[in-house]
Amino acid sequence: MATSKAFCDYVIESFSIAGAVRVRSMMGEYCLYLNDKLIGDLCDEQCLLKRTPTSDAMLQGEPLDYPYEGSKQLMHVFDDFDNKERVAALLAGMWNDLPEKKPRKKKGAKK
Repeated sequence: MATSKAFCDYVIESFSIAGAVRVRSMMGEYCLYLNDKLIGDLCDEQCLLKRTPTSDAMLQGEPLDYPYEGSKQLMHVFDDFDNKERVAALLAGMWNDLPEKKPRKKKGAKK
């Protein structure tokens, strides 16, 4: 089952408490970004968040799933969108845990 635009909009609205949230279509599903860092995926009407020290601690005991068949990355299933304090703390911690986005090399740049 593909992820609906309504679900994407709901996640974006819920997570916007933590910063600028956007989704990017990828292979029929969506990559989820917070302040330009990839934090998870929206697949089959589920929000799957990357495993970081913060998400592992705050989502301990929550189910884990793969974003797509053949994926090597096991992710946390998140569905507690109405708990704004938890969402804000979780996403702020995850954002701090994740590495900065590497700058793209310019075309034609020498090594």
